[in-house]
Formats: sequence, C-alpha cells, structure tokens
Amino acid sequence: MASIPLPTPARPLRIGTRASPLALAQANLAAAALVAAHALDLAALEIVPMTATGDRIQDRALAEVGGKALWTRELDAALDAGGIDIAVHSLKDVETLRDPRFALIAMLERADPRDRLVTREGIEGATIAGLPQGVRLGTSSPRRAAQVRRLRPDIQTALLRGNVATRLGKLAAGDVDATLLAAAGLDRLAMHDIGAVIPIDLLLPAASQGAIGIECRADDPATRALLAAVDHAPTHAAVAAERAFLAALGGDCRSPVAAHAHWRGDGTLRLDAEIYSADGAGHVAGHTLMTIADAAGDLARRLLGEAPESVRQLFAA
Repeated sequence: MASIPLPTPARPLRIGTRASPLALAQANLAAAALVAAHALDLAALEIVPMTATGDRIQDRALAEVGGKALWTRELDAALDAGGIDIAVHSLKDVETLRDPRFALIAMLERADPRDRLVTREGIEGATIAGLPQGVRLGTSSPRRAAQVRRLRPDIQTALLRGNVATRLGKLAAGDVDATLLAAAGLDRLAMHDIGAVIPIDLLLPAASQGAIGIECRADDPATRALLAAVDHAPTHAAVAAERAFLAALGGDCRSPVAAHAHWRGDGTLRLDAEIYSADGAGHVAGHTLMTIADAAGDLARRLLGEAPESVRQLFAA
C-alpha cells in the first residue's frame, strides 16, 4: 500500500473554518486529532478562519435569507478553489444534501448532544417546567421553539441570533429571559457551568447536534486518506442515520424536526425522531432500529403519514 503524503511546514494542510470562537475551537480539535493520528508537527497545519454569511446576518431567521448554506458558502468556495484543503463544520449547521464535489470523510467523536437551559439573572427555574409564566425564550431554532411551545404554550419565543457570547450578552441585557444552547458548544468553550442540562427524552436534539465533520474535495485521495484516520466510526454511523432521516423527510431550517441516534447495549443503533408544526401543537414521534438499509427513510415516511396536516405542510418529502 502506498504511504500517505503527509503535510509539512513547507506545504501545510490548510484547515478552513468559520471565524467564531466556537468554530475555531472545533477546528483546533480537528487539528489535534490529525496531529495525534499522524504524528505531525503542529507547523504542518494552518487554520484559515473566514466569516460566513450566516455570521454577518444577525437580524433575521436563516430560513428567510438562504438557510444552512449561509454557514457553508464561503468554506465551500475556498475548498473548491483550492484555497483550503479541508473544512471543519459543526454538522448541525450543514445542509443535508451536499455538493458532490465535496466529501464528508471524518467525524470526530460526538460530544454531549443535549441542550442546556440558560436564564438571565432574576429568572428562576432550572427546567422548562419551572420557568415563570409568560417568560420570553430566545432562540433561532424552529425545533427548539416548537418543542418549548408544545411543553409550555404560555412561553413566548423570540428570535435570538448570534454566536454563543452574543446570545449570552443579549440574555444578560434582558432582551429575553431564557435561551437554549447546545451543551457541546458550551463545553468546547469551557463554559461547563453555564445552564442546566435538559434530558434527551424531554427535548430530543437536532440531527447531528454535538458532531464535528471534516470535509475535503472528493477528488483529493491523499487528503481523504489523511482524514479517514481520525474518523470515529460509531459517531459517523449515528449521524449518518440522522441525516438520512432528514433527507428522506425533506426537512430544512424552516421545519421543526429532531432526530437522535444512539448505540444500545446490544450493539444496535436506535434512531428516535420527532416532527412538529411551527407552534408545536401538531406533533408526531417514533423510532426505528437501523437494521435495514433504508430504516431512516422508512421512519420518515411513517411519521409523515401519521402527522396532522399542520406538520405535513412544512415538509417536502
């Protein structure tokens, strides 16, 4: 077998990432994994940050201005043009159907997939049930908004955009009373003590939540081989099941949908999923064991068949 050509300080591997603090933390995790897998000198890696369109637009929901592609557009262009060799993504923010010019080769081991509830000073309640009547909960996620409205119809939801620090700043300023943030992101920013973890059986996470994906050009076999060495196969299989469910469902950022796959003690992979109407009143949930090739697609079609019209109209399967 031919040896893998390793990057060197003279020709470093250029790692593209969004420029937010969380994205940079995730790029550094990817770099550390590559260093460990291939005994590389850190100088053989170069992190290339860039500002995504989604980071520049803060006053509108993504669904109104282009969806998840706003997180990947700049990285895709740089990868296609050869300005970077790989792109590191928070997979929750990556379109389900990707351009075939790019290959999602590796996923790092998944972090905590749950959400955390964070409240501003003076607002009591470490659980959604314990929040005061009529609080304003800020989120940019249709899933979180629908889930909260289903549990607590009295809670008002408001658009809250920005990186973690921006959202926490708006919370502290009183723009909203509470918000939900991904536990994985908070942990990667060393914010381990912020917020109260919400159990998965109460708020099922977004598909791919907590997972970091690494892409390269599909026609770059050397880089594909480099990345394959850092792939965490159990995470990859679980996240692939979640993304297959989304693909079969036709869900996008306008659609409140949750999906989470986990490995059971008997070695089988179970996929749990839920779809909602925008206000959370319409809802259907189900699960499947990933023991056949199209189990995720079968689950998507079953849930759509069982869903009320208020839910079905949001999906274009």
